[in-house]
Amino acid sequence: MPNTRFKALSESRTRVHKTIKETGRRSEMFGKNVFNEERMLQFLTKEAFGKVKSAIFQGNKIDRKIADQVAEGMKAWALSMGATHYTHWFQPLTGSTAEKHDAFFDILSDGRAMEKFEGGQLVQQEPDASSFPNGGIRNTFEARGYTAWDPTSPAFIYKTTLCIPTIFVAYTGEALDNKAPLLRALHAVDEAATAVAQYFDKNVRKVHATLGWEQEYFLLDKSLAHSRMDIVMTGRTLLGNPAAKGQQLDDHYFGVIPPRALSFMSDLEKQCTKLGIPVKTRHNEVAPNQFELAPVFEEANLSVDHNLLLMDVMEEVADKHNFTVLFHEKPFAGINGSGKHNNWSLATDTGVNLLSPGSTPMKNLQFLTFFINTIKAVDTYEELLRSSIASASNDHRLGANEAPPSIISIFIGKQLSDVLDELEGVSKGKLSPQEKTELKLNVVGKIPEILLDNTDRNRTSPFAFTGNKFEMRGVGAKTNCAKPMTILNTIVAKQLKDFKKEVDALIDKKSLKKDEAVFNILREYIKTSKRIRFDGDGYGTEWQEEARRRKLSNNKNTPEALQVITSKESIALFKTMDVMNEVELNAHQEVEYEAYVFNVQIEGRVLGEMVYNHIIPAALSYQNLLLENIKGLKEVYGAAHKKVAESQLNILEQLGEHMMEIKKLTDEMTAARKRANGLSTTERKSRAYCNNVKPYFDTIREQSDKIEKLISDELWPFTKYRELLFAK
Repeated sequence: MPNTRFKALSESRTRVHKTIKETGRRSEMFGKNVFNEERMLQFLTKEAFGKVKSAIFQGNKIDRKIADQVAEGMKAWALSMGATHYTHWFQPLTGSTAEKHDAFFDILSDGRAMEKFEGGQLVQQEPDASSFPNGGIRNTFEARGYTAWDPTSPAFIYKTTLCIPTIFVAYTGEALDNKAPLLRALHAVDEAATAVAQYFDKNVRKVHATLGWEQEYFLLDKSLAHSRMDIVMTGRTLLGNPAAKGQQLDDHYFGVIPPRALSFMSDLEKQCTKLGIPVKTRHNEVAPNQFELAPVFEEANLSVDHNLLLMDVMEEVADKHNFTVLFHEKPFAGINGSGKHNNWSLATDTGVNLLSPGSTPMKNLQFLTFFINTIKAVDTYEELLRSSIASASNDHRLGANEAPPSIISIFIGKQLSDVLDELEGVSKGKLSPQEKTELKLNVVGKIPEILLDNTDRNRTSPFAFTGNKFEMRGVGAKTNCAKPMTILNTIVAKQLKDFKKEVDALIDKKSLKKDEAVFNILREYIKTSKRIRFDGDGYGTEWQEEARRRKLSNNKNTPEALQVITSKESIALFKTMDVMNEVELNAHQEVEYEAYVFNVQIEGRVLGEMVYNHIIPAALSYQNLLLENIKGLKEVYGAAHKKVAESQLNILEQLGEHMMEIKKLTDEMTAARKRANGLSTTERKSRAYCNNVKPYFDTIREQSDKIEKLISDELWPFTKYRELLFAK
């Protein structure tokens, strides 16, 4: 194993960055491999083009005749681009993407060959889906799961395959993926937000939820990454003594991008541009060898698809540049982990960002309406929102090294807090002329000026308002954005729906004017959701105690966080909003529990193998060297050798103690894992793995890291932190 380590180090030192040739402007390349509006105009009939546009913007269905026309146009375009196959590209509950390729090639009854792709193949496909997670919706032997075309996300060509974004459902109609619930949630928030937006502008016909994610990741030299079985098998380092230098000097953050990394980024951006992924920002992150990229905001469904596609492309491009890209939320202990901040807002079809103030008091009242309703939604469903970011890997990140804590709170800044405090004092019922003037001129009217200087950002807040959007910072780097976006849009839709009912009731029954009714309801929301607002950093016991007093949930691990998914309140919420039924919620929860168990189980097995097969043998080898040295000193010095060999004897004794302890802990962990495996339900297993197995990881690591510090560098079997983090 040490030979593997040193060979990998030698290979990493010989790497040179590849030169990426730029071929024209990015704007000219953008969407080259996408069946977008420009290609549809070129390859579709006028009738088919109109129907597809209607499906995208009004949600209208496409009949078989039109589907045949679209399929013919898609095929013609794909063949002209060199594509040989097509696939339904979908998002099973694994958290990543899936695809089954079929060739356009077919044989006719008379034996002639031709390229064939019809409407039926475009609209629906039946993958052999029995092995995907289903949470008990289907028996394993019932392979039937169907993918259905999502026309709101354009088809694209990746390599030589036409990829058609689709949803994935069971034979009985339940969603088996992350995309179908997201589309339903987006439809719900569209309807609810449009109805409320029409209070302020009758011309609004549609509201889009927008998303701009920020993808953090680590880049490691491929040879170094492959030299460690824990990185290969789990995506993170289970062991490793911290390097003397980590991120404490802040010299990597926003620093000059290393040449090899820059070549990778340039190549990646080129591929993304062709695929229509609007990547815009790139920079070094805080931790060594950690980076970030971010795109321009897009409609949420398309943005989710683009993020998943990006991660696939990143892995391929990284391999080409002799890198391994790590999306694990905490691949290295003691330094920053990787998140995927989800920047969310709502935009109308008239071009207005509903979370951005305007030039008039009425536009600012519109802003306050959506701003306060979002706060109210998060306050009501904070525990459910926490569940959307729960995973075995994200558990390592939350609450450490600048990452948000597990307690959900909202940061809005002092200036906006002052505005809400003033609005809280609004009179109940009708407003006096003086109060209306005061509100519109001195409170609501000044919001744009307030936000102009409201640049303070709380980096550790789980949910922060950042000028014209809310930023959900707890989302992990590996997470499919569809999960948090489904829940966020669902709870906001429900809240806006309730808000409209309450406002309409005041207008109809109390004869209040519209703006008076809005102010009255917003005042009550400000009071009842005050507990969720918090401007601190979220660390330490003081906030935990304060959160407990405020009756905010503090689900510190995934098994705790997942409980709420099937609560009576959650089932009622998703049923009311037509996003997920009880069967789907139970299935999703079961899949999440199972994923947690498997992740921790795999880590435990890998850790045991590392201890038994590598660490203990390495320690024994060094013990033997020490014994040979002590034996030689005894032959030379006789009885006086103990004084001369005092250091060697001390190290020998320490190694013996650490080996005995690490063996004992690993044996106990293995036994705890076996007991957990014998439990009857995945929920019970997940709790056992969390509470009885996982705690051993840190104690075993502590002993391993002590051994690493003691033994000779040439005998240590695993590539060290200083080598992984500082190889450029």
